[in-house]
Amino acid sequence: MSYPLERVRSDFPLLAGVMNGQPLTYLDSAASAQKPQKVIDRELDFYRHGYAAVHRGIHTLSAEATQQMEAVRAQVAAFINAAAAEEIVFVKGTTEGINLVANSFGRHLLAAGDNIIITEMEHHANIVPWQMLARERGIQLRVWRLQPDGTLDLAQLPGLIDASTRLLAITQVSNVLGTVNPLNEIVPVAKAAGVKVLVDGAQAVMHQRVDVQALDCDFYVFSGHKLYGPSGIGILYGKRSLLEQMPPWEGGGSMIQQVSLMQGTTFAAPPWRFEAGSPNTAGIMGLGAAMDYVNELGLDAIHNYEQALMHYAQEALKQVPTLKTYGPVERSGVLAFNLGEHHAYDVGSFLDQYGIAIRTGHHCAMPLMAYYAVPSMCRASLALYNTREEVDRLVAGLQRIYRLLG
Repeated sequence: MSYPLERVRSDFPLLAGVMNGQPLTYLDSAASAQKPQKVIDRELDFYRHGYAAVHRGIHTLSAEATQQMEAVRAQVAAFINAAAAEEIVFVKGTTEGINLVANSFGRHLLAAGDNIIITEMEHHANIVPWQMLARERGIQLRVWRLQPDGTLDLAQLPGLIDASTRLLAITQVSNVLGTVNPLNEIVPVAKAAGVKVLVDGAQAVMHQRVDVQALDCDFYVFSGHKLYGPSGIGILYGKRSLLEQMPPWEGGGSMIQQVSLMQGTTFAAPPWRFEAGSPNTAGIMGLGAAMDYVNELGLDAIHNYEQALMHYAQEALKQVPTLKTYGPVERSGVLAFNLGEHHAYDVGSFLDQYGIAIRTGHHCAMPLMAYYAVPSMCRASLALYNTREEVDRLVAGLQRIYRLLG
């Protein structure tokens, strides 16, 4: 069956828009993806017909909202093949999920003299929380360095691990280079040494199937807004045995069993002990609709279509003089490049005038920019709704900038 591109594009209202007098070419989905009408309708329907505080009331609206929210938790567990819904924690996004692990698992189960391994390609969200923890607890950070092609040398990992290594925090797909790290080879090395593994899946779950049990990772995090869902909602998966050892990070309503002013507080079981306060219930409903949408298309069909489009884009960009791309040939989701010596902001500003939306800057990956000795890069990201015609517009826009600026 052929990929239903025309129908897919019609599902996303914003893609029919105009930007600066030109048809919109949206190539910034790795920053935040557009939303299908199904997701928009699900949030609106909840606000219009089903809104109530969850886990709070005995009345019907509250009970139904709670039931719907917990159904999405079970849906997320199935989406990433977690062993149980109780291993799924609702958070604001990938960043909060990593910070939760750093502040709960890290602060209470790690000690001075321990070490954590991160890679040189990580997003700041998978660097800064560990730096903060390291300063506070006297923990060492060890960096798994990049190779020039934007991949990791797997032979280096055993040398980074010793008896004091407690955690490997690694991205599944680089948000800048599109490097797909071979976790099926990396995780067993860490686990054989007794090292826990946190996987940043923010740039992976929309492009490929994820099976956390097959990966055998201990934590997995991703954001709804990159998966065609709402902003302000994300997922932390944690193995139940670990979540049960971890204390709450935030205190408040919904995460307690009993509160006494004199005798203290006892906490709810995971995952609810990590969900203090009123949740983004409408966002949770929208995330459920987004997963439905992706499942209906089929992740295998999405992956195959996007990979074919990526290969087309890589070949097409070779037509642009002075263009330099970064990262491996085999990649997922994103293409990072610079045009000659021109600053990425200038290139992005010109493209914006042609109706082409790309990302420019350091992409929250300053150590990676330092590795390539550049202040910034342009980044075009490809999603399930992008087309060859949009790639052609990008190439034509870059050729036009080259003619104008040299």
